[in-house]
Amino acid sequence: MKSIYFDNAATTKLDDEVLKEMIPYLKENYGNASSIYKLGRESRKAVEDSREKIAKVLNCKLDEIYFTVGGSESDNTAIKGIARANKKKGNHIITSKIEHPAVLETCKQLEKEGFEITYISVDENGRVDLEELKKSIKPTTILITIMFANNEIGTIQPIEEIGKVAKENNIYFHTDAVQAIGSIKIDVQKLNIDSLSLSGHKFYGPKGIGALYVKTGVKFAKFIDGGHQERNKRAGTENVAGIVGIGKAIELAYENLDEHNKKIKELRDYYVEQVQEKIRYIKINGDMEKRLLGNSNISFRFIEGEGLLLNLDLKGICASSGSACTSGSLDPSHVLLAIGLSHEIAHGSLRITIGKYNTKEEIDYLVENLVEIVNRLRKMSPLWEKFIEEENK
Repeated sequence: MKSIYFDNAATTKLDDEVLKEMIPYLKENYGNASSIYKLGRESRKAVEDSREKIAKVLNCKLDEIYFTVGGSESDNTAIKGIARANKKKGNHIITSKIEHPAVLETCKQLEKEGFEITYISVDENGRVDLEELKKSIKPTTILITIMFANNEIGTIQPIEEIGKVAKENNIYFHTDAVQAIGSIKIDVQKLNIDSLSLSGHKFYGPKGIGALYVKTGVKFAKFIDGGHQERNKRAGTENVAGIVGIGKAIELAYENLDEHNKKIKELRDYYVEQVQEKIRYIKINGDMEKRLLGNSNISFRFIEGEGLLLNLDLKGICASSGSACTSGSLDPSHVLLAIGLSHEIAHGSLRITIGKYNTKEEIDYLVENLVEIVNRLRKMSPLWEKFIEEENK
């Protein structure tokens, strides 16, 4: 059976060049990067080389990059770390209603510790309201944390404007850029970003490795106690092979960014055009201009997203109805509800995220099966039957 992957927002296939770069550090060059003998020094050099590659992409200093196990740890470390280290200045944090659970759950935990969280709303396309953001600022506000691009609907936030607001009010600004890195050029200095999270497996690197940028001078509490790794901020023996992998992956992503993005956009636009042409009663979710190029989130009325996914899976097609981190929940996506969708329409959403290994032939196969599955599921729906009856009156 075919196996076609359209869930690149959840994770990506490891690039062969990345794997090739990692293998020596899983076998011959296996030294602990904290050791002073030659084998350890070779590992330390590999770690610092990778740190330099990430710093170059973000336009920051080497010692502003900290390695973590992934995006969730980076978000937790940044938000909790900045909040706890600066609680004498204030206890108020501003975020949005459509953040990733790694941010929302972190904020909920901080609420239990006495911090006050303001969850600002978004418009029908998922963009935060800058005026609401400004009005939410208090004398006690110490941190604004807004994601760079949404993982479900792909909407890109006005990061430069948010960074400017934060700087003018002497507030730290953190952004979860897990979905954006590898797709968008990000200059942390130009955008006034004080802290940024990223994860290797979103741009064809290995799982289990991420990074956190924290600007020099930003106070943040360490997250893991133990040894003195990562400048005494994150204890634990370095995952040298993973660090080498994330460095190579980010280097490759930005070497070929324009070419990659051109191909991705063409495939995404072709998919959306085909669906619009061949399936009625759909709603495209998210901003069509200010969005990640590979992201398409479409709600199909009168069907359940779970049934759609299961039927696509039977055809060998991997897709998603929302964030991979919430796929075990039967509740509608909090993101789709936040942009104003009803429960019924939100339940029928399908997220397709296109990657560099996808082809036009795969899009054709997806659309062909999508048309058949949607038609079949709608015929089984009493809501569809009632709707058609009303339409024909």
